[in-house]
Amino acid sequence: MDYTTYPDFVVEDIVRLRRRIAASGLPEKLLGRNLIVGTWNIQAFGEFQDQWEETKKSPKRNLRGLACIAEVIRHFDVIAIQEVKSETRAIRRLLNDFLGNDWGLILSDVTAGNKGNTERFAFIFDKRRVQPSGLAGEIVLPPTAEGKPVEQFDRTPYIVGFQSEHQHFTLLTVHIRYGDEPEERIPELQALANFTAKEIRDRATSGSEERNLIVLGDFNIDKRGDNPLFQAFISSGLVVPHGLRDLKTTYGKEPKFYDQIAWFMGHMEMESSGKAGVIDFVDAVFKELKTISMTFRVSDHFPLWVEFLTDRSVKDMAAVLDVDPDMPDPFGSVPD
Repeated sequence: MDYTTYPDFVVEDIVRLRRRIAASGLPEKLLGRNLIVGTWNIQAFGEFQDQWEETKKSPKRNLRGLACIAEVIRHFDVIAIQEVKSETRAIRRLLNDFLGNDWGLILSDVTAGNKGNTERFAFIFDKRRVQPSGLAGEIVLPPTAEGKPVEQFDRTPYIVGFQSEHQHFTLLTVHIRYGDEPEERIPELQALANFTAKEIRDRATSGSEERNLIVLGDFNIDKRGDNPLFQAFISSGLVVPHGLRDLKTTYGKEPKFYDQIAWFMGHMEMESSGKAGVIDFVDAVFKELKTISMTFRVSDHFPLWVEFLTDRSVKDMAAVLDVDPDMPDPFGSVPD
């Protein structure tokens, strides 16, 4: 589908949505210069209604909702999606008819059992700028020192490697259990923090498959700062970029910070530009509906983004010439 096939009310949604995307500060994708990485919990992303107009049937998501989701995803190089259901009709339609042949998809299996909530993880990526490296797998916690099995994650985290230009990076996406009380989330958050530090970071040398590890997804962390859940998440050294620390990631009057993007500072070859943000689309799409009704058509979570720099030429040349690359003109001493 192209924009000429959209009904006028969908085009108006897209116009307003583009304004929100621009307001978030999301940079333009520049070949050879940057990499835009994101995460988005798309509520119950499974079935959909194959029509543009509203229906009394369930689910409420329709082609209009898919068009809005596609418009957001087009602005990323690679984005992790949580809450993809065992039924994949919606995400397949999103790729085939809205994003097109330039986009790729990697799906995990469904986590078995009631706690898995029939959910999958997905990565959608712009094949013109990003390719899978070949690394893909589920995170399984090792047994105790005595060889006894330990409780696994409700929804098995998914790790996939990618390559952009000559830069390799690894994305680990999760959806932490919600539970009846916030304290029930701490064991999974702590287990994730420990595993990523001991099993991945410490072996992620420059030659390993897991280098440039970025952890992202829905962590069900209500608040940041001194909140015990957030402290468990960052306990092993994961750092959330400053651009995301004060931005709520779901709709509602009370700020919630369920979604995160983080990495181990000092263990990344890739350099963050310092730019990060959240795309708040409330009152931009499906304006005629109440917000809660809109969430069943798009999502109750907002997409998060971070920009990384892929052009290392200045730093590499500065290292050869033994000058500070952060100087206003590091190569000023080079004669014409």
